[in-house]
Amino acid sequence: MEILVNLDVMMAKRKISSGELAERIGITPANLSILKTGKAKAIRFSTLMALCSALDCQPGDILEYKP
Repeated sequence: MEILVNLDVMMAKRKISSGELAERIGITPANLSILKTGKAKAIRFSTLMALCSALDCQPGDILEYKP
C-alpha cells in the first residue's frame, strides 16, 4: 500500500514550473521537490490547499491511494 503523489503530472497539465509553483504557494523549491518525488512523510492541509488553489484541482488529483 502506498500513496502516490501526482504533483508532476498536474504541473505538466497546467504548464507551470517548480520554481513558479513554489513561489505561488510560499514554500522553498527544495520542499516542493520533496513533495514531487513522494519522499515527504506528511503534508500540511494548508500546503495541500495552496497547491490545489494554484493548480486549480482537487486533492485527489494530486494524491492517489494504491493498494
